[in-house]
Amino acid sequence: MTDPVLYSFRRCPYAMRARMALFASGCCVEVREVVLRDKPQQMVALSPKATVPVLQLPDGQVLDESLDIMHWALVQNDPQDWLTATSDETDDLIAYNDQVFKDHLDGYKYAARYENVDPLEQRVKGEIFLKRLDACLSTHTYLCADRPTLADYAIFPFIRQFAFVDMDWFQQTPYPLLINWLMMLLESETFKSVMIKYAQWQEGDAPVYL
Repeated sequence: MTDPVLYSFRRCPYAMRARMALFASGCCVEVREVVLRDKPQQMVALSPKATVPVLQLPDGQVLDESLDIMHWALVQNDPQDWLTATSDETDDLIAYNDQVFKDHLDGYKYAARYENVDPLEQRVKGEIFLKRLDACLSTHTYLCADRPTLADYAIFPFIRQFAFVDMDWFQQTPYPLLINWLMMLLESETFKSVMIKYAQWQEGDAPVYL
């Protein structure tokens, strides 16, 4: 094993942000597309929690948290300076996204999986974060600077998922700056390059690289 190996699932927001950081870093990474209902035993052996993304490094180290993968990639190489705008504000936005907003996103998108969860109530609660992000964008083109940084790419996949539950509703919300931000990132080379469809990885397949 000479290159890192990333176990990923194309539509998972955590895997998306890991792939975007790895792509931005220019690291040579083998990508193994996972089908969640048929997870490869190689991935489960590396990370018993069996959730994507999982990055196995050539020295045997395993990273199975998406933010850890993002930071690892950008420490190797950060040509777009994603980390230079990192601040307490950045950390706070990402923490709120991961610890609070994600729960409301799940309640909104996957309400049928839970008991006594009103998706519209969850959407209203999720709007608290949308409003906060829109306010951030009133002072910068992106969340923390006039160029994309770690915060944008760490949060964007989750806002994308929230918006796509009902895009007609989202585009009529009073958050025009956030809507424009989302559209810019959807059209970015970074996002488009990591959303290529790969077949499910099987042992013995020829390596596919990010």
